[in-house]
Amino acid sequence: MQLTAANVWMMVSAALCLLMTPALAVFYGGMTRAKAALNMIMMSVVSAGIVGVVWILWGYSMISGDSVDGLFGSPFTSFGLSNLIGSPDLIQAGYSATFAMVTVALISGAIADRAKFGAWAIFVPLWVTLVYCPLAFMVWGGGLLSPGGALSSVFGQVIDFAGGTVVEISAGVAGLVLALILGKRHGFGRDPGHRPHNLPFVMLGTGLLWFGWFGFNAGAAATAEQAGLIWINTVAAPAAAMLGWLATEKIRDGHPTSLGAASGVIAGLVAITPSCADVSPVGALGLGAVAGVVSALAVGLKYRFGFDDSLDVVGVHLVAGLVGTLALGFIALPVDGHGGGLFYGGGFQQLVAQVVAVLVTLVLAGLVTAVIGLAIHRTIGFRVSREDEIAGVDVSEHAETAYEFGGLGQGRFNAAHVRHGTGARQRD
Repeated sequence: MQLTAANVWMMVSAALCLLMTPALAVFYGGMTRAKAALNMIMMSVVSAGIVGVVWILWGYSMISGDSVDGLFGSPFTSFGLSNLIGSPDLIQAGYSATFAMVTVALISGAIADRAKFGAWAIFVPLWVTLVYCPLAFMVWGGGLLSPGGALSSVFGQVIDFAGGTVVEISAGVAGLVLALILGKRHGFGRDPGHRPHNLPFVMLGTGLLWFGWFGFNAGAAATAEQAGLIWINTVAAPAAAMLGWLATEKIRDGHPTSLGAASGVIAGLVAITPSCADVSPVGALGLGAVAGVVSALAVGLKYRFGFDDSLDVVGVHLVAGLVGTLALGFIALPVDGHGGGLFYGGGFQQLVAQVVAVLVTLVLAGLVTAVIGLAIHRTIGFRVSREDEIAGVDVSEHAETAYEFGGLGQGRFNAAHVRHGTGARQRD
């Protein structure tokens, strides 16, 4: 079989999606304190490594294999992918792996600065196996929420082109559950040191994520026309969301911020993920603007309700994921003159389908994450000690630091000379 343009595009898209995990690492790393930056980066990096192994052994089989009661695919159908050798299905297997990698990495932002690296390394394969794979199978692999599935036959077919439920909402609710299990950081809401330590890293990570998101959304496009719509919507929604977030900051706080601009872009990308192939460009602009405003308001809820979602996984990914998934009930375009959202005269059927998909995702991801998180927390412990948190998890978990300052100020002209008034004399 010859390599087709569709094959090449999916491989290019997979490469773009693979970039999203290290991009997230940079984005999250800049948002943490300097003494926890490496640990935050490593939580994303190790997620890619662990998921890569899981995906080859049983992960891909669980999203594409023989159905087990519509809940997940059999892990033995394509265990080790040996039966796919000689088939272009290996391209799809590689592409889908990158989705799972970035999804579980997203969760880590909710527990920044205080999680044991070993505990996280145990959590990742369990969560991907027990939460991500079943959801992906249900929505995309022929399960309960897929066309002809048990739930979609009753409530209507859910629209989730690139992962509003499977990726964004599941990661967001998992982040909330883990944040509650681990508890608040010391000084949460009081210590100014919890602010991002490197905003240029945050902006760089945002740009790389936006770049990679074109592969994330458009990689599975079936036609040139569909790819064009996805492409322009992936420009429109984050652009409008960024402006919506900045406007909210200006009105509420008196000044727009770079962190707000970055967060707005991510909120828009999250919101357009499920709907990128099913809304108009104008609809994408409106959706992005709403997602930007709502997420900007939602990130403050952690202070009101007292849960420490360190890097706003809940406020951005869960909230914008909910906005983008449910909005399809209102603004989904009709297909060949049929269906569509409420604003296109499609009635309530699409909205009902979207609500059912959201509820299934919230229940499955929330409950299973709670079981996994509590099991780890009550056995080996999920949180570092108070002393290690204060000292910084980079040193306690990795024996490294992101920034080496030990060699500074050791020359003849240093801070000690200045304090004693001798620096000027000893420079030469």
